[in-house]
Amino acid sequence: LHAQCSQRLQSPHMDLCHVPAAREKGWYLALMAPNVKGPNYAWLDPSRLYCHPQGLQDCVADLLQPFQGDPIDMVAGIDAMGFILGAATAAVLQKGFLAIRKAGHLCVQTVAQPYTDYSGREKVMEVRTDAISPGLRILLVDQWVETGGTMRAAIELVERLGGVWDHHPHALVLPVPTGVAAICIEDSEGGRWIRERYKCSHCVPPHLQPRFDHHQ
Repeated sequence: LHAQCSQRLQSPHMDLCHVPAAREKGWYLALMAPNVKGPNYAWLDPSRLYCHPQGLQDCVADLLQPFQGDPIDMVAGIDAMGFILGAATAAVLQKGFLAIRKAGHLCVQTVAQPYTDYSGREKVMEVRTDAISPGLRILLVDQWVETGGTMRAAIELVERLGGVWDHHPHALVLPVPTGVAAICIEDSEGGRWIRERYKCSHCVPPHLQPRFDHHQ
């Protein structure tokens, strides 16, 4: 995977036609581009993956695989990059999509939740109050879970409005289906908190997880 990534990054343009003969889980991770703009940006840019038709399809399929057979009523995606994977996932499932927004964009009644994002900045997210009814089963999708602050805030918003989750079987919480999906869930304190309490899916093979945890 590392060799594939290095070779493709030498080209100034993306190859949107190439598909490997053996499409193992996570092959599309090599399509992502590293940060070249410095510490004020995320260490990796997954948006390059979304430009590849087969890569995007396989990414969504891998995210949904653990939830096969689970009842899901709606997909919710987190502003902003979670909108891409969330909407694609909702389309595959033929379910509705709920946008969880950064504060100040919705012109309807909302409920808000403050949080600290991966860069340490204090922010507020909000969601409309008329979309989630008690007992609705929500699959929550974001591009990445690094420190876990953003996803945890989204979880709190959904639960405050009455959504339910497919919790980890060893957690003493309601065992009702749904969960959390992201390209990568890092082994951070926040990432572990989410994994321990909710059914999760991600796209990083186990042997590559340490590289992603250390941003290599």
